[in-house]
Amino acid sequence: MITAALTIPFVVGLALLFLRKLVSGRTAAWLGAVAMAASLVLFVLVWEGKEKISGEVDTEWIDPLGARLHLGVTALSWPFLLMTAFIGLLCCVWLIADDTAPALVGLVLIISASSLGVFASLDFLLFFVFFELALIPMWFVIAWWAAPDDGSSRGVDRGKGFKNVPADGARLAATRFLLFTVSGSALLLVGIVLVARANDSLQLTEIGSGPLVAAVLITLGFAVKTPLVPLHTWLPDAHSKAPTVGSVLLAAVFLKLGTYGLIIASSILPERFADVAPYVAGAGVVGIVWSALACYAQDDLKRLIAYSSIGHMGFVALAISTQSAVGVAAAVFGSVAHGLVTGLLFFLSGSLKDRFGTASMRAIGRGLYARTPWLAVAFVFAAVASLGLPGLAGFWGELLSLRAAYEVGDVLDKPYAWTAVGFAVLGVALTTAYFVRAIRLLAQGEPVAQEADRDLSVREAFVSVALVASIVVLGLAPGLVVGLYDFSTVSYSGTYEAVTP
Repeated sequence: MITAALTIPFVVGLALLFLRKLVSGRTAAWLGAVAMAASLVLFVLVWEGKEKISGEVDTEWIDPLGARLHLGVTALSWPFLLMTAFIGLLCCVWLIADDTAPALVGLVLIISASSLGVFASLDFLLFFVFFELALIPMWFVIAWWAAPDDGSSRGVDRGKGFKNVPADGARLAATRFLLFTVSGSALLLVGIVLVARANDSLQLTEIGSGPLVAAVLITLGFAVKTPLVPLHTWLPDAHSKAPTVGSVLLAAVFLKLGTYGLIIASSILPERFADVAPYVAGAGVVGIVWSALACYAQDDLKRLIAYSSIGHMGFVALAISTQSAVGVAAAVFGSVAHGLVTGLLFFLSGSLKDRFGTASMRAIGRGLYARTPWLAVAFVFAAVASLGLPGLAGFWGELLSLRAAYEVGDVLDKPYAWTAVGFAVLGVALTTAYFVRAIRLLAQGEPVAQEADRDLSVREAFVSVALVASIVVLGLAPGLVVGLYDFSTVSYSGTYEAVTP
C-alpha cells in the first residue's frame, strides 16, 4: 500500500511530462488531483497505530552498500505524509484551468511524490535519494513558470508545453536555490557515510551513534533546507519568483524536509546532536527576531510571507534543540501547522497577484473588505492564524515550542534556554505587528476600486475552505497530532517508548 501511495503520483507526473502535448491543462490537473487524492487515502488507510511501524516494506536494493528499499510510516512521519499529500492535492486543484501547462502539473506530482518518499524512508541512503529527487523539478517550476510581472516571463507554448522561457530574474533565483540546497546535500551525504561506517548500517531504526563531525555535517545539510539563519538567503527570492503552487510547495513541503531531517538527526544521534543543539537554538531564535523585523519592512506580500516562514521555522528549530519529547511534539505540530497556514497565505497571495499583476500591497490598495470580501476574510484569517491566535493551529506550535525551551532539560542550560524564550516571545510580538500592518494595508481603510477587483473563484474557494477547516480542526483538537506522542523517551520511530532504534 505504501509503495502504491508513492508510485501513483510519480508515474502520473512522468506521464504528464512526456504526454504534455496530448492532454489539456484542465485534464492534467484533474488527473493530478486524483493521483494525490489516492495517495492521501492510502496513507490514511496504512496507519496501524503509533506503537509500530505501519505498512513496512523492506527489500534488497544495493547489497555492497547495505542499502535497502526500506519504507514505513511512523508516528513521526505520518503527519508529514498526510500534510504533503493534502497540499499536493490542493495544488493540483488550484491548477484546474484551461491555460495550465500539463508539464507544470507533472512537476508538482513528481515533487510531491519525492517528498513523500523522504518522509516514508527508513533507509538513510534511500532518504537521501528522495531528498535530492525533487530539486531539479523545483528548479524548472521556479525558473520556467515565474511570475509575469518580474520581467522573467516570456510566454510560449501556453497550455500544451512549457509555459515560459527562463530569463535572468527567475533563473538566478532558481539557480541560487539549487546551489544552496545541493551544497547542503553534499555535506549531508558525507555525514550519512560517516554515520553508516560508525554503525555498519544505513537503517534509521538501527543507527544510534556517530562521530561529532557527522552530526555537524548532517545538521548543516538540513539547516540549509529548513532554512536557518544565515543559510536562508535563497528563500525570499525563490518565493518571489515562483508561481503560486511553487511557493506553496516550497513553504509547506520543502522546508519540512529540513525540519523533519533535524528531528531525525536529534533522534538517531542524540549525544552528538546535543553538542550542536545550542547553535541550532541560537540560529532559530535569531531567525525569529530578524525575520520579523525584515517582514515589517516588506511591501511585497510574497516576500513578507517568505520571511515569516524563517521565523516560524525558528520556533521549530528551538523546539528540536531541546531534545525533549515535548520539543519533538512541538516541532512536528509546528511544522504541520506552518505548512497549512503558510500554504493558505501563499494561495491567497497568488490570487491577489493573478488579479492585480503584482504582490505589492500598496499597489493592490486598501479596502479589500469592501472590494473582495471573501478574499479579504480568508487573508485575514490566514494572517491571524500565522501570528498565533489561540484556537487556531499556529498557536499550539509556538506555545509548545516555548514550553519545551522553558522546561529546561539536559541539553540547553537554564540561562541560555530562558534567554531564548525571551527573544522568541519578542518575536511573537513583532510577528503580530507586521501581520496587523499587512491587514491594515490590504483589508482595511477606504476602498479604492480597481478594474481587477473580483472575489474568490470556485477553485480558489475550495482550496481556501479546505485549508481553513484544517487549521480550525487542529487548533481546536491539537491532540490529533500531539496525541501521537506519549512524552516519554525519544526514538526515531516516534513512539517514544514502545520502539527504540
